[in-house]
Amino acid sequence: MQKLIRGLHHFRTEIFSSQKELFEHLALGQRPDALFITCCDSRVMPHLITQAGPGELFVLRNIGNIVPPFGSKLCGAAAAIEYAVCQLGVKDIIVCGHSLCGAMRALIDPNQLKDMPTVAQWLIHAEATRAILRENYSHVPSEGLLSVAVQENVLTQLENLKTHPAVAARLASGQLRVQGWVYKMESGEVFIFHPDKGQFLLSCVETQAASPRRSLIGTSIQPFDSVFSTHQAQADILPIAQHVRRHGRHQVAADAGP
Repeated sequence: MQKLIRGLHHFRTEIFSSQKELFEHLALGQRPDALFITCCDSRVMPHLITQAGPGELFVLRNIGNIVPPFGSKLCGAAAAIEYAVCQLGVKDIIVCGHSLCGAMRALIDPNQLKDMPTVAQWLIHAEATRAILRENYSHVPSEGLLSVAVQENVLTQLENLKTHPAVAARLASGQLRVQGWVYKMESGEVFIFHPDKGQFLLSCVETQAASPRRSLIGTSIQPFDSVFSTHQAQADILPIAQHVRRHGRHQVAADAGP
């Protein structure tokens, strides 16, 4: 606790005072660029990973970066999504999973939840992920199944996200974009899902201005301030199941643009 108290003092005397004008501006209201949905894991730090500043991200965190589908029992996640889209007018929503996720370990092995009934109930919203693993990944060795679960869960939650009316309406009108990310904490790399390739591909920042690019919802859009491109080398691809490429399971996202 003392470390946290010292941190409060350092923030007030050093950080806040040196950026007082910024914080005074933020006191007038917020207009974040994106809604960032990720896990509660203490090792995942959205502002650090993206190098976003105060007021730039509206962050929603929960166990397993889960998005309950619309119509589920009233919960804070649905309220946060609705508020971000309708009130704050975010233009992008990111669902970000991460490697070594404890929630996905528990999804694979429910015995880990025998003393955590609330967590077990929450993970019902990832039941589709469990079914996908069971039906399509019986051949995957146990040591590789966690990585697959992390990736498939991001895709499942993206589908859940699109059941929310505010999200669906703005996707249809081209006012909103959605992306699925996986943060690999062992290397600091972030992989972004590309529906047209059926893969999570390593992100990198281009050093020169980019032309409009194809987004994950399949329309030509203006690039982000920091433009993402992809390496094509196999080493830069986070392995996802072959059936995603084969059957185009998530091509709904590619067809949602204007």
